[in-house]
Amino acid sequence: MERTRGIADAVSAVRRGELIVLPTDTVYGVGADAFTPPAVTALLDAKGRGREMPPPVLVGSVRAATALVEDLGTYGQDLIDEFWPGALTLVCRANQSLLWDLGETKGTVAIRMPMHELTVELLKETGPLAVSSANLSGRPAARSAADAESMLGDSVSVYLNGGRSGHGDPSTIVDLTGAVPRLLRAGAIPEDKIRSVVGVLLTDEDKAEDKAEDKAGDEDGAGELAATPATPPVEPAEPVKAEPQAEAEGEGQDAVKPSLVKGAASSDKPSLGKDEPTAG
Repeated sequence: MERTRGIADAVSAVRRGELIVLPTDTVYGVGADAFTPPAVTALLDAKGRGREMPPPVLVGSVRAATALVEDLGTYGQDLIDEFWPGALTLVCRANQSLLWDLGETKGTVAIRMPMHELTVELLKETGPLAVSSANLSGRPAARSAADAESMLGDSVSVYLNGGRSGHGDPSTIVDLTGAVPRLLRAGAIPEDKIRSVVGVLLTDEDKAEDKAEDKAGDEDGAGELAATPATPPVEPAEPVKAEPQAEAEGEGQDAVKPSLVKGAASSDKPSLGKDEPTAG
């Protein structure tokens, strides 16, 4: 009953253009309807972030993910088959026919399907959600609903309590917009496991070497700058508070009944219209 009520309240808040906090397999996230620009703006405002740091999008199914992108590139489907649902975020070219505004994405979108039963159930009701770590910019990432509420307060309408979050490591981010996959952020899925699927995986070290070669080439007149994928700035991993007995990924979640945290703003406050400006 408590689980059902919590999900229903969260779905209603999302449809009104309000913010919710939800558990994931990594850390807690603050989410908004990905197709309601004022809600996405409110999300960034709540965290103290600007449009230059667009939020990733969480989905409840692979089909929902493929509808958001132009294509998955050569390795996208293989990575999804191997690591989804799970802590892998893929940066792809966004479907240009979609009417949304996540910020300065440069035509791309970062997508992920989390390994968390409650959150996937919620996502199947709400559709894609723009989700960022549930904390103020520069503060430790929240590993509980209470942690998130202490930082975000009344800016969030509904806090879904799913117990302590999983392992606490951020998701690994891989850019698939170029001919060769590039690691944008190391995270919960080790680099060697990504390489076992894609073969060649570019890293920041490769990028630094490319710049050094370009500079040397420019000096002797033979240099030519290599094209780089138009990927949005990557949201940095927030520091996570160390937990002496952190749960292993996927373990212990069923033992905690998700609930609606009390003390936050009520979920029946006036709706936020699509064209209504948000407080800034």
